Amino acid sequence: MNLTEYVKSVSEEDFGKPFRHTAVWNSRLRSTGGRFFPKDGHLDFNHKLYQEFGIEVFRKIVRHELCHYHLYYENKGYRHSDLDFKHLLKKVGGLRYAPQSQQERVTFHHYLCQNCRQVYQRKRRVDTRKYFCGKCRGKLIEKNQS
Repeated sequence: MNLTEYVKSVSEEDFGKPFRHTAVWNSRLRSTGGRFFPKDGHLDFNHKLYQEFGIEVFRKIVRHELCHYHLYYENKGYRHSDLDFKHLLKKVGGLRYAPQSQQERVTFHHYLCQNCRQVYQRKRRVDTRKYFCGKCRGKLIEKNQS
C-alpha cells in the first residue's frame, strides 16, 4: 500500500471522512512529522520518523495532519492554537508534537570559568585558548559530561 492509500484508510477509519488529495514523503523534513498545505491540500510526511518509531507512532502523526486537513475544509480553526484543532486532535488520539529523532538530538558542551565558576553551555565547541569568560575574563575549561 502506498502512502496516499494509507492516509486515505486512516482518514476513513479514524475520521469517517474521505481524504481526496495526495500524501508524499519529504526527505527534507527534520523536526516535524508532517505538513499540511492548504493551497493544494496535499500532505508531506517525514520518512525518517516512520522508520525510527514505527507504524503506531506514524499513524498518530497522520492523524495530526488529517486534523489540519479536515478542519480546513470544514472552515473551522485548523491551526495549532485553535480550540477546534485541539479538541479534534484529542478525540482521534493524534500526537501534539512529533517525537524527537535520535539524529536530531543536540549535544551540548559545558564550560566552566576557573575564576568566577560561571558555567556556559554551547551547542558548538569553543576554542578555550581563544575565548574567555564574559563575566570576569577568566580562563575557560571544558567540563566532562557524566
